[in-house]
Amino acid sequence: MMQKTSTLLRIYPFIGHLRYFMEYIRPEIQQYFIEDETNGMPISREFRALVYQRAKGVRDTRAFGTVFDVYKQGYEWINHSLEPHVIENKDPRVIFGAKNCSKPYAASPLNISAMSYGALSKNAIMALNKGAKMDNFAHNTGEGGVSPYHLKHGGDLIWQIGTGYFGCRNNVTEGFDEEKFIKTATKEEVKMIEIKLSQGAKPGHGGILPAAKLTQEIVDIRGVEMGKDVVSPPAHTAFSSPKGLLEFIALLREKSGGKPVGFKLCIGHKAEFLAICKAMNETGLTPDFVTVDGSEGGTGAAPIEMANSVGMPLRDALSFVHNALIGAGVRDDIKIIAAGKVISAFHMMRVLALGADTINSARGMMFALGCIQSRHCNTDKCPTGIATQEPLRYEALDVTDKGQRVANYHHSMVKHLVELLEVAGINHTEEVMPWHINRRASATEIKSYYDIYESLDEGCLLSKKTIPETWQRSWDMANYDTWELNPVVKKKKPVIAG
Repeated sequence: MMQKTSTLLRIYPFIGHLRYFMEYIRPEIQQYFIEDETNGMPISREFRALVYQRAKGVRDTRAFGTVFDVYKQGYEWINHSLEPHVIENKDPRVIFGAKNCSKPYAASPLNISAMSYGALSKNAIMALNKGAKMDNFAHNTGEGGVSPYHLKHGGDLIWQIGTGYFGCRNNVTEGFDEEKFIKTATKEEVKMIEIKLSQGAKPGHGGILPAAKLTQEIVDIRGVEMGKDVVSPPAHTAFSSPKGLLEFIALLREKSGGKPVGFKLCIGHKAEFLAICKAMNETGLTPDFVTVDGSEGGTGAAPIEMANSVGMPLRDALSFVHNALIGAGVRDDIKIIAAGKVISAFHMMRVLALGADTINSARGMMFALGCIQSRHCNTDKCPTGIATQEPLRYEALDVTDKGQRVANYHHSMVKHLVELLEVAGINHTEEVMPWHINRRASATEIKSYYDIYESLDEGCLLSKKTIPETWQRSWDMANYDTWELNPVVKKKKPVIAG
């Protein structure tokens, strides 16, 4: 009653404390007793339960029909065929780097999305990698570098290099170190390299590892300072233009011994991605893949404005990138990876229809590890030992058991994806087209993705006669040798008071 910081507690000392306690446990009350099967956010109970069941290898079927309102605007479904196929190959693969690389990689349709050691515990990293090894799919390291825990079980790795250059960082200049890069990139476990330009949930911000989650081992791996939040710079220093990005990709491909190299981004200004497409045509250099991250993507820590209101959602971004590469005449040489809230095999079909070649999942794999969506990833108090560096918590996560669950989830997802391909009467993931997916636009109107999303003709952006009107302004703004956009509309001079 004597404190002065809380008026509520000063006036109501007992009821006020009760109120704060109830507020503290509100998320758990909401999740376990109030939310229904379909309205939980960011991932609903229906899909969390689906991952748990498939990871544990128990019954994942449903009785008595769907819990979704099939007449609600936005409901989506896939067209089935009256001549379903039987696909003999139950393990479809997608080849990355077929044109440019001496060491191309045959990837699974579903792989583990970028999650760093530091954001996740050592046991979580080991379990993910063990699962990847068991069912033969890839594990993206996240921007925190390749740790001993990524290497222990020998699963295939996609090494992500962010703006902090962790793992290939010059500790003096804090920039890119070629010798350190070669040492890690030539490891047998590293199958591909991904340059992170931006990510969903906090595009343009740089990665954040709160100081609460730092250990001496993480400090040593990353080459950072203990006791301070690790915030990666917003932009790269190894290059400063679209052309420079492609030259950097070519350098990394050469120094890695011919492994596929690409980049990851969340789409912001369309003209900036088109500038990269222009640079491809100007230089003849192309990435082996582009990872498209949606703004709805997950992250361990992000400013709320970034998570809620920055960046383009996945399906819009994916359609744009796919069509931009077609319009620039370079789509055949470049694979597209989609990342952002993909949990079920239908979610995979949906993004395949919009141009993805493979899919990365982070939260799905975390649920397979046992994540309960407590949303404490940024506090170091993860109750399941996944997103924490507290030994008492992460040592309770059994690597062998959880690794098996990750493998089970992946295996089941690919199995059900193949089943949907068979139902649709097609033979491979590359045959999934926009007209295979329908969306209810209103109570009486149904549209396929072909009707909703734009489709460009091959090479149409390369001629003024064929460029679509809706693309003209962004294409004109793009400049292949600088990120700065060409002005197409003169800005008004600001009026300065006084």
